[in-house]
Amino acid sequence: MELQAQEGHLIAAAWLGRVLVATAVPVERDAVARACPGDLGIEVIAAGVGPALAAASTASALTAAALRGEPYGLVVSAGIGGGFQPEAPVGSLVVADGIVAADLGAETEDGFVPVNELGFGTVRHQPPVDLVRRVAGAAGARTGAVLTVSTVTGTAARAAALRERHPTALAEAMEGFGVAEAATAQGVPVLEIRAISNPVGPRDRAAWRIPEALTALTEGFGKLTPVLESWNRHDS
Repeated sequence: MELQAQEGHLIAAAWLGRVLVATAVPVERDAVARACPGDLGIEVIAAGVGPALAAASTASALTAAALRGEPYGLVVSAGIGGGFQPEAPVGSLVVADGIVAADLGAETEDGFVPVNELGFGTVRHQPPVDLVRRVAGAAGARTGAVLTVSTVTGTAARAAALRERHPTALAEAMEGFGVAEAATAQGVPVLEIRAISNPVGPRDRAAWRIPEALTALTEGFGKLTPVLESWNRHDS
C-alpha cells in the first residue's frame, strides 16, 4: 500500500478494490501472472481475441465479482501488440493515454469517418491521467494512444493512414477498446499496457519477437505491480 504521513503516523492510502487484468490469450495471461502473486488482489484472465469477445469476457468477470461482493477497482487490458516505428521499438512497453477504436466507423468517398462523427457512440476511452503517469514511470514505459483494430495492419499504406488519423498512436492491438467498453459500462477505471512484439506495417512474421515481448510484459508488470496495489482513483 502507498503510505501517507498524517499527524506523525503512517496511514495506508485507501485501496478501492481488486485489479482485473484481461489479456487475449493464455500465453499473455501467464506472462502477466508470473509477476503478480495471487495474494496481491490482482486477477489475470485470458478474455479472448478481438474487441467483442474481450468485452463480453470482461463484463462477465466484473459482474460475477460484483455479485460476490468482491468488486474490482481497476481493469487493465494487457498483452503484446504492434508498435509504430520508430517511437515504439520492438521490446518496449507502452501505456495508453487513450484507448481508441481505430476502425469503428464508415468508409466514405472522402475517407474514413469515425462513429462518433456519425452522431453516435464513442471511439476513445481515457485512462486516469495520474495512474498512466505513475505506471509509465515505474515501468519505464512510453505513453501514447493505443489503437484497437479488428484487422491487424499488414501494409505500409494502412500504417500510414492510421498514423495520419491518430498522430499520437504508439501501438495497435485487438482488445483494449472492448475491455474499456465493459469497464466503463460498470463505472470501473481502465488502463491498457502493451509490450511491442513487431512493427506496425508490412506483415513480416520473421520480424516478430514474441518471446522477447512476453518477457518485457512480465518484467514491466513486476515493476508496476506496487503502483496498481496502491493507486487510489480519488487521487487522479
